[in-house]
Formats: sequence, C-alpha cells, structure tokens
Amino acid sequence: MAQPKTAWDQHPEPLTVASAPVPEYGSGSLADLLPTLAAGLGVPDMDAAIGELTPADRNCVFLIDGLGWEQLRAHPEDAPFMASLLATSRGGTGRPLTAGYPATTATSLASVGTGLPPGAHGLPGYTVRNPDTGELMNQLRWQPWTPPGPWQPYPTVFQLAHAAGVHAAQVSSPTFENTPLTKVALSGGTFLGRLSGEERVDLAAEQLAAGDRSLVYTYFAEVDGAGHRYGVDSDTWRGQLMYADRLVQRLAEQLPPRSALYVTADHGMIDVPFDEQHRIDFDEDWELSAGVALLGGEGRARHVYAVPGAATDVLTCWREVLGEQFWVASRDEAIAAGWFGPRIDERVYGRIGDVVAAARDDVLLIASEREPKESAMVGNHGSMTPAEQLVPLLEVRS
Repeated sequence: MAQPKTAWDQHPEPLTVASAPVPEYGSGSLADLLPTLAAGLGVPDMDAAIGELTPADRNCVFLIDGLGWEQLRAHPEDAPFMASLLATSRGGTGRPLTAGYPATTATSLASVGTGLPPGAHGLPGYTVRNPDTGELMNQLRWQPWTPPGPWQPYPTVFQLAHAAGVHAAQVSSPTFENTPLTKVALSGGTFLGRLSGEERVDLAAEQLAAGDRSLVYTYFAEVDGAGHRYGVDSDTWRGQLMYADRLVQRLAEQLPPRSALYVTADHGMIDVPFDEQHRIDFDEDWELSAGVALLGGEGRARHVYAVPGAATDVLTCWREVLGEQFWVASRDEAIAAGWFGPRIDERVYGRIGDVVAAARDDVLLIASEREPKESAMVGNHGSMTPAEQLVPLLEVRS
C-alpha cells in the first residue's frame, strides 16, 4: 500500500520558481533592522519597517555569525540565556527575521549596514561576476581588488546616523577595520577594534552610554567558523555557542539606561553529508558544465554565467538535472520573483547569474577543483530554507 505523501512531498516536479520562500524584504528582513532603529532615533529618511519594534534612545546590534533561528532553538542547553530570550524576538512576537537571498555573510552584512536588499546594495552572492572585467569577484575577501565606492555607492545607516548627530560605533576584531567589506557595509562613526569577545562587549556597553542617542554594532564570528569546519551540533560548535551565550549575557548585564540590545545573525547553517548523493561535483559533471563560462556563488546558492548564446540551454539542462532538489531560475525569473529584493539597480543586474540555483534539499553543488576549501566544508548555507534564512532578533531592554 502506498504511503501518503507529506506536505513537504507535495510539490511540483521540477520545483517552480514561485514555490521558493522569498525573504520578507520591507517588513522583516535583516535589511530592515537598522533603518527601523535609526527611524526611532530620529534619523531623517529612515523607515521603521519592522513595525513590532519599540524605539529606544540607545540601540546595540550584536551579530553572531552563523547562528540561525533553528540552530538556537535546537540547543537551549548550550545557550540558556539566549534561549530564555526567544519569546522576545522581533518585538515580543517570538518570530525570527529573514536574512535575505543569498543567506551568506557578505550579502547579509551589506544588507544590515546599508539597510538595503541585495539588488540595491549590489553584493548578491559569495562570488559574482564583475560585468566590467568578466572575472569572478569574491565579495567576502574582496578578490580581485575592486574599487569599493563604485561597487557599493550607497551610504551606510551608520554614516547617516552620525550625520544626524547620533553616536555611531562599531566594535569588532581589529582585522576588519580597513577591509573593503567594512568600508562599503559597516563604516560610519567610530570603529573600535578589540581582540577578545569580552573586550568587545564591554566596550560596546561603554559606547552605548557615550551618547544620549546611540547606535552601536558588535560582532562574533566563531560560531560560523566552527560550523563550517566541524558541523552544526559538533562539540566545537556547541562550545562556541556556549561562549557566545555568555557574551550576550555579559553585554545585557551592562546596558546603560534607555537601551535596547538586539541579538541577531547573518544566516543559519545546515550540515551536508559527504557522499555523491548529497554533494554533486560540478567539476566532474559534463552536463552541468556544458555552456557555462563561470560558476559563481556557493554550494547552496549558485550564480551560473553562460557563454554567449547558451543561457537558455544551460537553464534547461540545470532544471532537468537539479530541478527536483534546487529552485532553478533564469536571472529575470529570480528578479521578478523578488529573490534579491523589490528592485535591482542597473549596475547590479549583470552580477546576477544567467541562471540562479538555490538548494531546497540537503544537497550541495560543489566544485572540487575550482573551490577545494569550500567544497570540503561540513556546514553550509546560502539558500532560502528555514535553517539558512531564519535568524533571531532577541531583545533585552534597560
């Protein structure tokens, strides 16, 4: 007797573009967070898009790289303080935010800092084609070197807040102070580099108190690093989550009066098994590589750049081969569906792949020769599944 289908099994084959869960741009995405806080601080031309949040005079955003909503909920014993705050998320609704597509660090940090979705700020992937040079550009490491200003020309929310008289500061690792990604995504006000997590949260509290109106950002990277190397739920990952939890509590206990602390993340993460069923190797697949000039993005969120005249054939092939496991769209279909936000700037259009592929199942499209380090990672992210997209917005007020 045939088994009844679950709700998850009841989907078209291949997956339709319209069935992808598009991020909540304009109401509940990472790009909406700083504009909402800045609007509450009286910064001109800022929109309080996340309507559930109550304004505060002093606002701190603590971003924990790689700590998705689902991972936090699954590990309350390792993060008891943050778990106790789950009901406060998104203004007391107990709901998460969405990261934005793709759910990857460079894209998400640019969305946070500029208050714009990827189609506007122009960092729509881990690696994307530079239309001016034809080369792949790694937007996390900023390689090859590309002038930052033209690549992302919009002011950050920190710059706008500083100009409006708000005390703006970023407290992070000294390594990030002069990076191009920091320049285009998180500059404005004062950058203060500190090595240890304890030093950062202590200084973040001091910076909150330094102004009657304050906007402070601090960051912790190690949860993400442990997940990539050892996997979510590994002992190493759990240890980093425990440490992050203690940092959040330490900062919460030092909040000056009239403050709000928001704990969020840039993406979640899933572990992908190391076998041919779950890891499809582009470099060994003649069907997928036919007609492809450049392979961008990352294993769960690919930008595919076709040789001239081959885009339609590449789209057809990718749908035939991957369409039951990936949402596969043409550039224009992905844009029309809102994957990168409600608008696409002209300078960004050519950075998006001729074909865009986002994983639904627990699979990766690796490239063992082109991307040996990325292909060896245990934990991965990038797509639109809840495990990758949903991020917390925990809140503590004083």
